[in-house]
Amino acid sequence: MAGWLKTTIGELCDRKALHIQTGPFGSQLHVSDYVPVGIPVIPTEAIAPRRLRTEALPQVSPQTASRLSRHRLRVGDILFARRGAQATGLSAPVLPEQDGWLCGTGVMLLRIQSQEVDPTFISFLLSSKPSIQWLKSHAVGAVMPNLNEEVIRKFPLNLPAIQTQEAVGSILKLFDDKIELNRRMNETLEAMARAIFKSWFVDFDPGRAKAEGRQPYGMNAETAALFPDSFQDSPLGKIPKGWTVRAIGDVVTVVGGSTPRTDDPRFWEGTVPFATPKDMSSLECPILLETDRRVTGRGLEQISSGLLPKGAVLLSSRAPIGYLAVAEVAVAVNQGIIAMICDGALPNLYVLRWTKENMDTIIANANGTTFLEISKANFRPIQVLVPPIALLSCFTRIIEPLFRHMVNNVIHANTLTAIRDALLPKLISGEIRVKDAEKLTESVGPSNTSG
Repeated sequence: MAGWLKTTIGELCDRKALHIQTGPFGSQLHVSDYVPVGIPVIPTEAIAPRRLRTEALPQVSPQTASRLSRHRLRVGDILFARRGAQATGLSAPVLPEQDGWLCGTGVMLLRIQSQEVDPTFISFLLSSKPSIQWLKSHAVGAVMPNLNEEVIRKFPLNLPAIQTQEAVGSILKLFDDKIELNRRMNETLEAMARAIFKSWFVDFDPGRAKAEGRQPYGMNAETAALFPDSFQDSPLGKIPKGWTVRAIGDVVTVVGGSTPRTDDPRFWEGTVPFATPKDMSSLECPILLETDRRVTGRGLEQISSGLLPKGAVLLSSRAPIGYLAVAEVAVAVNQGIIAMICDGALPNLYVLRWTKENMDTIIANANGTTFLEISKANFRPIQVLVPPIALLSCFTRIIEPLFRHMVNNVIHANTLTAIRDALLPKLISGEIRVKDAEKLTESVGPSNTSG
């Protein structure tokens, strides 16, 4: 379009408008440099689409961070995942709360150094699907795709005037902010559910309070009456009196999936959602609403576990073990997932939380030479605490509204993401004018806050 500058990242680097550099090499940053508490380091796996995952990041001492000061992050920097078939091409902006952190090994940093280039606009441009595809297709290495400075420098840019860049960035950021709000709300709801489960069924706080003659904290008398005031021995140690311990395979139906032949078109591009660990790996919270691939009715016939009902709890059983989700749609699964159909005493939200709390035990029962895998045969005997039905019903009444709220937030976030992703290429190419896009954003309502 007229007035737009056709250039490349490399040309802007040569003009000092941009700066690009690779994170510290392995010889500069060793595993022995990591400490329990310090300055967070961003590795490749922490880079999600347009967001840095900040959970359980490696950290280094202030002294190490000082030694690697040229790799300290600034607000507005853009980080690229440099290697890996799944990660290559992903990028995310550095936010104010990440200022001063360290760029990690396997990451590339792009820094905007000119007031004629808007960091928000550039970050959205680089996160568009065509940009990610360009980066993936230009990565070097057949087995392990890699980005390097030479590839990034060749990336083509088409830049409007700075005022237009800022306006486009502001519109798109509006969507990102609302999506992030939904994500943080779900983090809070998830933490609430986790805290209640742990208090009731791991630490036994209400029972301990009653055993000591105290009223359980934050609990009405009707709920408190459901907890015994004494304990008994069990294979899991001391548990509330009257509760039982069973094998998980005795109280839920445990099944595994399989994959129809991928070279037979009769089995694919159908209407039945087909879940794999990859679908679960990108979930911000344990709710599965859609999958990358779908099978046909014929394809479903090739899967021994068939169509799993809505509400099944899914656990990735290998590479890695530990992704979790509740299927919010009827779904088929591949061989990398163990599914728990909660058709017995335990409700699915209890099973979801139990699985999360007992992940160390699950992994301890896994085996394998190339990678760890928990088989159905090894999973079924794992012991689970079974409280009385009345208490489980009470737990469900409290947790279910939190979960429904989370589902609504995910649906709303998915809608916002779809609108943003549809607008993004049209705005950054000039196909849609800023004023027209601003009218569209007026129709984007707030997140659904009903239970």
